[in-house]
Amino acid sequence: MPGTPTDLTRLRITLTAFFALDGFIFAGWVVRIPAIKEQTGASAGTLGLALLGVSAGAVITMMLTGRLCHRYGNHQVTVVCAVLLSLSVSLPPLTHSPLTLGLVLLVFGAAYGGINVAFNSAAVDLVRAMRRPIMPSFHAAFSLGGMVGAGLGGLVAGALTPTQHLFGLTVIGLLVTALIGPALLRLRPPAPPHAPPKNSPKTSPQNPPKQDTPPHRLTPRTRGLVFTFGLIALCTAFGEGALADWSALHLEQDLDATAGAAAIGYACFALAMTAGRLTGTRLLERLGRTRTLVSGGTTAALGMLLGALAPTLWAAVLGFVITGLGLANLFPVAVERAGTLAGPDGVAIASTLGYGGMLLGPPAIGFMADWYSLPAALTSVAVLAAVAAGIGFLTRHAAEN
Repeated sequence: MPGTPTDLTRLRITLTAFFALDGFIFAGWVVRIPAIKEQTGASAGTLGLALLGVSAGAVITMMLTGRLCHRYGNHQVTVVCAVLLSLSVSLPPLTHSPLTLGLVLLVFGAAYGGINVAFNSAAVDLVRAMRRPIMPSFHAAFSLGGMVGAGLGGLVAGALTPTQHLFGLTVIGLLVTALIGPALLRLRPPAPPHAPPKNSPKTSPQNPPKQDTPPHRLTPRTRGLVFTFGLIALCTAFGEGALADWSALHLEQDLDATAGAAAIGYACFALAMTAGRLTGTRLLERLGRTRTLVSGGTTAALGMLLGALAPTLWAAVLGFVITGLGLANLFPVAVERAGTLAGPDGVAIASTLGYGGMLLGPPAIGFMADWYSLPAALTSVAVLAAVAAGIGFLTRHAAEN
């Protein structure tokens, strides 16, 4: 089983590739949604209902995947879900009605939710074995894969039909899985050490982990902590979803930005979040989990207040950048702590709550914007970021132990 530094490094590289592949495929699908809408003849409302298939499939499968990981192993489930994700992304352009689109998106969402639980669970095992807080690096790979997938999708959109483009993603996904899947299956998961990973730069993978059995039945206290870290994931994902759907409209509608300038706002937020995750391991080693959660949540809250209430375009964009840097490492830390406490079940719970936050964010902002105004509604992102910081402080002993 992976215990030597070389084996652990190989496992880290392989998992990183799967995270990047997941982001690449999902972003490739997202950029084709307008074309699929036109093909199926869906209205905005019926398209929204069809897109709920992704969410429903993901949420349902996330809880089931935790059990499958216990039974068959994180690595095996990751590879199977990668194959299913690659195959299912080619299905949407074959549909010609909102109903059939929603049904195939259930399958796509199930594969997406499954692989997210499986490879996050595998990453948690590796974090514990390496005794280094490397979780943000995996999520940075997902973000980078998404940026490449979206950029490539934009480049080929005029030359390829949705069927050709998404079938190409299927081929790429299957080829990548065929290349790196066997390596992941050969590497057995590292046994978790008795002591949890420490946030000290002095720790290293030179001391091989001792075998331990991940918990299958959670005590009430452990379950409560898992849900608490899941709330941090929810608060973080709420902000991500809200900014993805509403940041451009805020800049264009409230600050009179052009459409091109308005699009820069979310792009800067996404770039800042990716940069924050790329430096997340070093930040965690320097600050520890608690201070990372508290400082990140506080930074995001202040940044979002600026982004929502600033009177000028570039001040608002600066606020989005600060928000992205603050939110960057909250979700990875929350999922890692939930997984350390409860294994794949903990990852499933935190991921489900996080995904729920991403689903809740856009419509909640819309309702609040109708009641008050869009800038006022966006301050809810700041409120939830502050809540995440508060939870991080209150759970400081559980976060570090």
